[in-house]
Amino acid sequence: MTNILRKLWIPVMTLMAITGMGQMPIFKRYYIADIPGLAWLGQPFTVHWVHYKGAAVLMFMIAWFTTLWFAKQRKLTASGKLRIILLALLIITGYVRVIKNLPDVHFSPTSTMLIDWTHLLFAILLGVAAIWSAQTGRKDYVIK
Repeated sequence: MTNILRKLWIPVMTLMAITGMGQMPIFKRYYIADIPGLAWLGQPFTVHWVHYKGAAVLMFMIAWFTTLWFAKQRKLTASGKLRIILLALLIITGYVRVIKNLPDVHFSPTSTMLIDWTHLLFAILLGVAAIWSAQTGRKDYVIK
């Protein structure tokens, strides 16, 4: 199961990045949704729910890896610590965005903008950290 989840990590994170950008909505504005097979990216409701379902899959994967990490009591690499912190901040801001979208919850426009921008910032920083890690050959989160 762990090997399957490791192989799914990059596709799930890619889906989250694409559907996250689709929330803005840049795909329809720049005619990317006109490309055959990508029309769903121009439908905000669909993109929103795919992002939520991807987040649920991601939460399962993180719970799985966290449980294994605690069970094996392994040390994290510096790169792993940084990426976990960024991932945690991304998850926290994502949960705040979910709360913001509930029907009886109202945030000020400034608070909404701040939540959206911090979520986007942590997503960008996590992507940069992952790319930097891959480029420098430090792919693992844990010391083996």
